[in-house]
Amino acid sequence: MTALRQTAIKELEKLPEDKVGFILQIIQGVNGLYNDNRSERKEAFARLEQLRKKGTVADYDEELASYREEKYGK
Repeated sequence: MTALRQTAIKELEKLPEDKVGFILQIIQGVNGLYNDNRSERKEAFARLEQLRKKGTVADYDEELASYREEKYGK
């Protein structure tokens, strides 16, 4: 065990029991930052890809004219 870890453990031992929970949450949060799970990111991206609508517009000018007519009329 490194000297830095030993110092951290000694400091933890000095803390009152009700404060240890806060320190544990901080440590777990820091560990979460370093444990970048690529599979979770890939799964989230795959879900987004499934939700994305595929475009079927062939003539954009005609599509725009249709929306304008619908919104503003002639």
